[in-house]
Amino acid sequence: MKVLITGATGFLGSHIVDKCIELGDSVRVLVRKTSNLEYLKTHPSIECVYGDLCDIDALKNATQGIDVIYHSAARVKAIGGREEFYNDNFYATKYLVDAAKENGVKRFVFVSSPSIFFEFADQCDIDESYPYPREYINLYSETKALAEKYVLESNSSDFITCALRPRGIWGPRDKTGYLPKVVASMMRGKFPDFSGGKEVLATICHVHNAADACVLAARSDCVGGKAYFITDDEKIDVWTFFRDVGANFNLLPIKKKINPKILMFFGGIFDFVWKIPVLARSFDLPLSRYAVGLMIYTSTYDISAAKRDFGYAPKIKQKLGLEELNRWIAEIGGLEKYIAHVKK
Repeated sequence: MKVLITGATGFLGSHIVDKCIELGDSVRVLVRKTSNLEYLKTHPSIECVYGDLCDIDALKNATQGIDVIYHSAARVKAIGGREEFYNDNFYATKYLVDAAKENGVKRFVFVSSPSIFFEFADQCDIDESYPYPREYINLYSETKALAEKYVLESNSSDFITCALRPRGIWGPRDKTGYLPKVVASMMRGKFPDFSGGKEVLATICHVHNAADACVLAARSDCVGGKAYFITDDEKIDVWTFFRDVGANFNLLPIKKKINPKILMFFGGIFDFVWKIPVLARSFDLPLSRYAVGLMIYTSTYDISAAKRDFGYAPKIKQKLGLEELNRWIAEIGGLEKYIAHVKK
């Protein structure tokens, strides 16, 4: 099988590369000339095609002779205005889908996100029947939702499309996500407990499980035009998990407590101020109501559909995942290397 992977130099994308090579697929990746190809060079069989996801000619070239596309590239960080988010998340996806159909690609797996559905309220065991919201929490959620809808609406008997929604991806090779940020704050003794004293449940997703889901979905005849939540199938208490992570790395325990309403108030101020284009395009949002909300509201997802339609069975649970993360961090030189890309 000949596959094209976008976002291959990133966190999840690099693990999709590993999984495809493990399965014997011929792998092509779409990368920029400025991309860091250090890890991809460990797989000499990979074919690199250079171009941008908004470059239609590059996409036509990249999709020629391809059987399956895994589209994991996206603008995730809060840096960027409306134009940047629409270009990188919606239009890039649209152009890639259109090029794929023109070149006779048979299958398209889109990496979406449960953030589409985020609300400032507990969401317990929601499944794929949950409706798209009338208003989105931020530009990331809005543009990922539009991209997901376009992918699913493009499904046909000749072009099988699906969208996967892995929640809170974690694991080795993550250098800028939520977990290294939390660890960096813990190392500086600046990560308070703002749970408000309540249990906050979540179903997160180890990167190996997310990559497994991608390749399983690509090989299923039951996924056409559908979206799927993907998790570790293990409910955790967010704050117990963070404390376990701290203990895992022998960090100082979380002691200081802050009322979540205070952080929500300041997050709202930053949300308002960061509507100024020069700030939004130049600096990462230091705090947002969304970021606070992720840690004070329960968000759990039902993955029965993924189990039924493509045999998804998560292999990595929290204990094993932390052990693997430990080994990888030791391999790269310790915690300082792990958090090196996190702004301090």
